[in-house]
Amino acid sequence: MQLVRQKEQKHVFRSATGFRSARAVGAALLVAALGSACAGPVAEEKPAPAKPAAGQQQAEPGGAAGALDAYVERVRKARAARVAAAKKWGLAQPPIEAPAPPKVKPKITTRKGFETDGVGLPPVFTTVPTKQKVVFLTIDDGAEKDPALLRMMDELKIPYSAFLSNYLVKDDYGYFKKMQGQGVTLNNHTLTHPYLPGLDYDEQKREICGMQDIMQKQFGRRPQLFRPPYGNYNEDTLRAARSCGVKAVPLWASEAFADHMEWREWDRDLHPGDIILTHFRGKQEWKGSMPDMIRLVMKTITAKGYAVAKLEDYV
Repeated sequence: MQLVRQKEQKHVFRSATGFRSARAVGAALLVAALGSACAGPVAEEKPAPAKPAAGQQQAEPGGAAGALDAYVERVRKARAARVAAAKKWGLAQPPIEAPAPPKVKPKITTRKGFETDGVGLPPVFTTVPTKQKVVFLTIDDGAEKDPALLRMMDELKIPYSAFLSNYLVKDDYGYFKKMQGQGVTLNNHTLTHPYLPGLDYDEQKREICGMQDIMQKQFGRRPQLFRPPYGNYNEDTLRAARSCGVKAVPLWASEAFADHMEWREWDRDLHPGDIILTHFRGKQEWKGSMPDMIRLVMKTITAKGYAVAKLEDYV
């Protein structure tokens, strides 16, 4: 009797060990899949499975192993597409994929030295408080409407946010509707791009609320984010913005051009949560095109090990 129990115990132990081994193999495959999505060469293409003969049904992969295989294949295809897009658009490396955004958005406060005397005003900041190695790309004004930018950003799956001034976008709202259709959030950058501290409260309110009205009419929503032209503001600016439904005022920590980067911080480097500013500009004003600017800024971001995340997922 005792010998039988010992045999049963050994059988249970072997079964449990086998179950743990299967789980370990599955976990190892999952880790490998995730790793291949972020770095390293694309795996060699495998031949497509043979199609079933007429009258036969394709066998469905079963259980967790089948689901894991399907996930690995999706990751592999997404990785291959990103590598191909990077090559097409002249990037040596594909952009690093951003991590999942936080379930709870971080609390945003006004950056020290950027305060006014007002209470309860929208926070003014240059960096989002996060430990994730992500930065945020924002594009201002709306003068250049390069179709290549829309294709490039869509194919590379790079998220960004636009801050629009009506006097520059009103000749082609359709361009920015296409941008919005690709998942880009369109935000407020005033009607005419004035130096706001030079205006009184009512004039500032007309600039900001007037653009809110335009955004609602043309794009179906009143933005919660507002960026003052040139980054200049005073307490009246923030009071007016609050009255127009603005919740936050993101500025920037660095700025991208077609041929160089400019930095606000003393170390001239990126930091987790930094906001990067650039503009809708072309060769008439820059030493390059919008795709040239994206190539430069993405080379900088990727080389430093950062991913681009969507600002509105964090603010």
